[in-house]
Amino acid sequence: MRPEAVFEAERPRLLRLAYRMLGSRAAAEDVVQDAWLRWGGAERSGVRDAAAFLSRTVTRLCLDEMKSARARRESYVGAWLPEPLLESAEEPVDSDRITLSLMLALERLSPLERAAFLLHDVFGQPLDEVADVLGREPAALRQLASRARRHVEAARPRYPVSPEEGERIAGAFFRAAHTGDLDGLRAMLAERVVLRSDGGGKVLAFRNPILGADRVLRLYAGLQRKFGPDHMSLIAPARIDGLPGYVSRERDGILQTTALEIEDGKVAAIYIVRNPDKLAHVAGWLERGPDGR
Repeated sequence: MRPEAVFEAERPRLLRLAYRMLGSRAAAEDVVQDAWLRWGGAERSGVRDAAAFLSRTVTRLCLDEMKSARARRESYVGAWLPEPLLESAEEPVDSDRITLSLMLALERLSPLERAAFLLHDVFGQPLDEVADVLGREPAALRQLASRARRHVEAARPRYPVSPEEGERIAGAFFRAAHTGDLDGLRAMLAERVVLRSDGGGKVLAFRNPILGADRVLRLYAGLQRKFGPDHMSLIAPARIDGLPGYVSRERDGILQTTALEIEDGKVAAIYIVRNPDKLAHVAGWLERGPDGR
């Protein structure tokens, strides 16, 4: 197989790995492009396993990128959420089964812990190979992976929601939240629901998490009083990093994605991304249409 064909066959997996490492689709694409350039200049006669070689290259590039990304994160305005990864209802569910809430849990790990967890637990690479990629002894790597696993275990979804049920709940949430149906909204919210919104200092967003059903209800009631019931229009339902949600647009043209974490039939977390820098690729997703074509 030609080198170009080998790389293209691996590209979707490499993009998923880089995105899960970095939380940014744009940064992931840059890393994979850098890996392509390195693959083109590599002495491939000594490469016995192209997939392992490319995983090693992407992982190491991601570790380098994470050093500067963490510095940028410290000066980020307001709450930070991963750049939303969208899928239409008709697309197959991403095989790595990582949700937005798990992505946030990964943010609490060190770069090496995150890499160990993703490579071994998510992408299924043997521990010996992961140890080689990260430059650690296998015994030390096992401890690293085990520690990472304990830290993120609570973020794994305990109440799987089917795509159909997720789309139904997301649609009902949009209607209740943006038409002033506060009784309907109250019935959907878990008592300890949390709302996080990411505007990156570019557009209006809540800098701190909104905790509890009463405060979330007051927030949506205030938005209705200030902007009216028609200030937000639904563009398309979507899965956003494995969670049910939707893409919407304000009357003034501001785009946002809303993802909902569902636990036992109730909305336990609301994740809203409004930062236009993180939504540039959403326009392309919308151009393909909700059916993914």
